[in-house]
Formats: sequence, structure tokens, C-alpha cells
Amino acid sequence: MLTYFRSVNGKIEKRDRFTPEDFTPDPKVQHWIDLDTPAPEEARILTEPFRFHPLAIEDCLEDVNYPKVDDYDTYILIVVHTVQFDEKSGEFTTRELDMFVGPNYLVTHHEGPMAPITTAQELCVRGYNLALPRGVDFLTHQILDQLFDKYLPNVDLLEDRIEAVQNEVFEGTPEDILDQIFDLKRDVNQLRRICAPERELVHRLSRGEFPVIGPKATVYFRDIYDNLYRVVDATYQYHDMIQGLLDAHLSVVSNRLNETMKRLAAIGAVFAAVTVIAGIYGMNFEHMPELKWRYGYPFALGLMAVASAALLHWFRRKEWI
Repeated sequence: MLTYFRSVNGKIEKRDRFTPEDFTPDPKVQHWIDLDTPAPEEARILTEPFRFHPLAIEDCLEDVNYPKVDDYDTYILIVVHTVQFDEKSGEFTTRELDMFVGPNYLVTHHEGPMAPITTAQELCVRGYNLALPRGVDFLTHQILDQLFDKYLPNVDLLEDRIEAVQNEVFEGTPEDILDQIFDLKRDVNQLRRICAPERELVHRLSRGEFPVIGPKATVYFRDIYDNLYRVVDATYQYHDMIQGLLDAHLSVVSNRLNETMKRLAAIGAVFAAVTVIAGIYGMNFEHMPELKWRYGYPFALGLMAVASAALLHWFRRKEWI
């Protein structure tokens, strides 16, 4: 689906379709063409009238697993990703957003609806979008700002999950706790793998490296950079916390194993004393004390009971059992 907005003298209008004749390089006219899962005839605008580089078109139409910004002199290609936690699969999912930013035009491409794009379009329809009349660089900032704002709830979700696993480690330690820890570690690494390049991408946009991003707009990109810096910094902190959780879990398991081994050793010591007494009285020598004593058998059993009770009492005092 193709959606076309244009701004002339500060007034935004939405048109039902876009043709090469609609495009004008006049800087007073700002164009925004959004391609949402475009049909082949709609995707032709990438070659006519904009004539984007074949490599840029290939990156746009195919999935790129890493964020990047490519400079093609008269325009730039920005590839970023949204992040969403899928509760069913228990994993983070990403979706790609491609943005061609030119002197007076912005072409966005994505598969399926995206909240930042939908919000910007609704503002344009109502005439409340102040970014497009100021320039496509401001509109680019608005879309990226809303896209990266969606990262914060996922960061908070990660923190909540880490705290929940931390409580389980020190309270119950369920059987799948190790799987939960490694899932958290995978999600944090995935989030950092995406956010770290995007932070550098926004940093390049904020320092005036590209002519299509005006000096007035670069200041706003610095705010996005600050937010992404905090997100990336949080992922490093979470990574250390998860490593600490793993160490704590292994320590708890080791301590419980030690407690179990102490109990087993105590039980073994009790039975060893009984075995020694039974072994002595079980020897078939002709001349043995108490061999023909009437109370020999009850005495042997009583001695076993007294020895076992004495050992158990001593182990309890040492807090081994």
C-alpha cells in the first residue's frame, strides 16, 4: 500500500496516489511516500522518479539484519529495526524500517503497519504534524524518535524479568531456572546487538555528517542519541546482573549439594558404627566375650542404638543434619 503526503507552504495534503509527475525538486515542497508491503507497481517509484542506487533498492526490499546508514551523495538510506517482545515465543522479534532521506523527500518502506509511521500519518491527516512542513529531516527525526521510544518498555520488561528470576534463584530455584537465565542472557545480547549500531547511526545523523540533515535538525537527533546511550548502557548492566544471577544460582546449587553430601555422610557414619558392632559380634571365634551370655543379643542391639543416638546427637550439635 502506498500513502503519499506533500506539504506546500506549510499546508499538508494527502493524495490518493503518487506518480513521477507529482514529484518536484522544489525545496518549498516536501514529499513523504510511505510503502507498506508495496505491490510491484508501487515499488517502481524507487527507480522512477527517484532513481535510487540498485544496491540501496536491494537493501530496501530484502531483510538487513543490522542497522546502518549509507550515503549516496544526494540522499541517504537509513535501515533501523523495531524491537518487540513476543510473549508466546518468549523471544524478542525485530522488524525492519527503511528510510530514503533526500533534500525534500522521504520514502519509507516496511512490511506491515508500524506504530511510529501510523502516528505520523494520523498527525498529517489531521494537519497537526509540524515536522513535515519544517522539512523531511524533522519528519525523519519524529519517526525515529517514536520508534526508539518503544525500546524503553522492552528495557523495563527485561529488568522485571531479571528481578523475577533473581527472586526464584534465592527462594525456590525451579528446575527451569537455568533455562530462564540463558534466555535472559540471549535477549539482552540481542537487544545490545541492535541498539549499539543504532546508537552510532544516530550519532552520525546528529553531528552534521550528511547534507540532507540540516543543522537545525541535528540538535534533535542528539536527544535520540542520549536515549539510545542509556538503553545500551542498561544492556551492559543487565548482562552483568545476569552473570551474577548465574553465579548465584551455581553457588546455591553447590551449597545445596554440600548440605546433601553432609547429610549423606552423617547417615553413612551412623550405619558405619552399626556395621562395626555387627561385624564384631558376627565373627565366629570360639573364645569370644558374651558369646554364650544370655543377654548378649539385646546388649548388641542396645549398643547399636546408643552409638547411633550418640552420633546423631553430635551431628545435630554440629548442624550437619
